[in-house]
Amino acid sequence: MKITVLSGGVGGARFTRGLRELADAQITVIANTGDDMWLHGVRVCPDLDTLMYTLGGAVHEEQGWGRRDESRRVSDDLQAYGLGWEWFTLGDLDLATHLARTELLRDGLPLSQVTARLAERWQPGVTLLPMTDDEVETHVVVADGRTMHFEEWWVRHRAALPATRFVQTHVETARPAPGVLEAIAHADVVVIPPSNPVVSVGTILAVPGIRDALRATPAPVVGISPVIGGAPVRGMADACLAAIGVETTARAVAEHYGRRPDGILDAWLVDRRDSDAVPALEAAGFVARAVDTLMTDVPTTARIATDALALVGR
Repeated sequence: MKITVLSGGVGGARFTRGLRELADAQITVIANTGDDMWLHGVRVCPDLDTLMYTLGGAVHEEQGWGRRDESRRVSDDLQAYGLGWEWFTLGDLDLATHLARTELLRDGLPLSQVTARLAERWQPGVTLLPMTDDEVETHVVVADGRTMHFEEWWVRHRAALPATRFVQTHVETARPAPGVLEAIAHADVVVIPPSNPVVSVGTILAVPGIRDALRATPAPVVGISPVIGGAPVRGMADACLAAIGVETTARAVAEHYGRRPDGILDAWLVDRRDSDAVPALEAAGFVARAVDTLMTDVPTTARIATDALALVGR
């Protein structure tokens, strides 16, 4: 079975790791690259790297991102020169990935080819695609009028500065990376994992052609709610949802994505704590079900993935 996943970082990576346990699954992951940035002269791709490290068995499990057994001697020494950001440090092992990526990019390879080259080392067991080869970065406009990179708002300020809107730079001229539209069109099922609906999945959908491809694909599209009991499973997605006027509820996120053909979803899996949303979702035309959706370990996540696929008869 061909499964295509639209993923952000930690939540999408952990879900895909469970999905990978299913027999006969050929998985393609389309990753958000709106979090990408230039830092210390190297190209940093947080979501791609989180996917690669998680699926390759090298992630720092407690953090959910970065490499395990990491050190930060280079970042510490850069700060001694007055360079870098105390709130965003690159680990020494992680820096090797960014240096390799940057060298390959400067040799003229597009990000999709660079990603495939880096994945040869980690063997993630999926085909990993960036959403675009073009440089798109998510910036946040905050209430006092300042604009900053998403990572500064998210990591440095912990999303505590009220955001008024999110801006994806150059997204209107970006093109889907090679293989992205094909992965959606030829899938047996498309999955929206419990990633941030605004700045992860939302950024992928902002690339021209991707939303239309989801509306047009003959494959069913099923999503898993990133909200449990009125709170995000991880991170500060509620701050992102508030900025665009969407309530932090399982039902509201499904309605934000919308039901096909005007939206992108056919089915929506919610947690048992949100089971009261199921009748309203069904009345709105979604196929919906409530199960336990907290991804506590790989076997549990594999069961959640099975429940999601069963919701659309796969």
